[in-house]
Amino acid sequence: MLYKVLYGLHGLVSPLNVFRYITFRTALAIITAMVISLLVGPAIISWLKRISITQQIRDDGPKTHLKKSGTPTMGGIIVVVSILVTVLMWGDLGNRYVWIMIASLIGFGSIGLLDDYLKVIRKDPKGLRAWYKFGAQIAIAVVIGAVLYLDPNDPYNDMLSIPFFKRWLIDLGWFYIPFSVLVIVGSSNAVNLTDGIDGLAIGLVGIALFANMVLVYISGNAKFASYLQVLYLQGTGELTVVCGAMLGAALGFLWFNAYPAEIFMGDVGSLGLGGALGTLAVITKHEIVLALVGGIFVIETLSVVFQVASFRLTGKRIFRMAPIHHHFELKGWHESKVIIRFWIVGIMLALLSLATLKLR
Repeated sequence: MLYKVLYGLHGLVSPLNVFRYITFRTALAIITAMVISLLVGPAIISWLKRISITQQIRDDGPKTHLKKSGTPTMGGIIVVVSILVTVLMWGDLGNRYVWIMIASLIGFGSIGLLDDYLKVIRKDPKGLRAWYKFGAQIAIAVVIGAVLYLDPNDPYNDMLSIPFFKRWLIDLGWFYIPFSVLVIVGSSNAVNLTDGIDGLAIGLVGIALFANMVLVYISGNAKFASYLQVLYLQGTGELTVVCGAMLGAALGFLWFNAYPAEIFMGDVGSLGLGGALGTLAVITKHEIVLALVGGIFVIETLSVVFQVASFRLTGKRIFRMAPIHHHFELKGWHESKVIIRFWIVGIMLALLSLATLKLR
């Protein structure tokens, strides 16, 4: 919106021509979203405390977490608002992919908001029932998958790209839609499961976004895509700005969510960001790369799956507690050590995902 106004004046003020460059607007998006988060954060934290929107800590979790009871939650509102305002300012609203990302963020964020509302305000410990939650997530993902599958302007609308190989594509046909649902819903819930200790999930999201920002820019730029022999996906370059907005919002929120957290993200943030990450991967054909760059999210999810399966089949638990970050806490690792070490692994996986650009 603001981008169009300013760029429209470049004939009168030539320096405004800089707004045509995605890289410039991405930098602005990072700064803008971060500044918005930092500015509105204290007011929202104060407001949530005043109306008693605070986290209730489970008795069966690590005992060190009991002191966190009363910390404001639903802070994902800060993230979602920062992203939306920034994208509306610096994004090209004529780009269909931008609107798909906005729809995903709002859709999954709304499911999380309702779940948080039921848990925190209505005092229902179960929150939104699983069938309703997953049903709504699947419905949104089906719509997104169908829209992308039926896109006549996308020559790769039903293709799965295999990293580390030059243009190795698998034609999924109509199965592309359920595959998209698996990626998007899986990503949303993986981030949600990881959001259990201060700053862990939002830090890993920021790392994943930085890597995706590079990947998206390259695949959306004809010259770079040709040089690196990756798929050129026309129109997806604009999503670099969206990635920048999400990264800036994540960094701004991390300021308040870092250990010891002043506010928790809640499902509104974790489901919204996870769903947006999954949608980004599906649009840009980086579904497998997402599993790599978001490897910690995958491990956290699998730890829960294996824990539940093992207990139901054998009556024994594999881990002291799942998700796996709690396992390490119960082994004696300090919470901050778990966070930093998981971030380090996340950074290494992000660098490995970027290596897929050259190892082909």
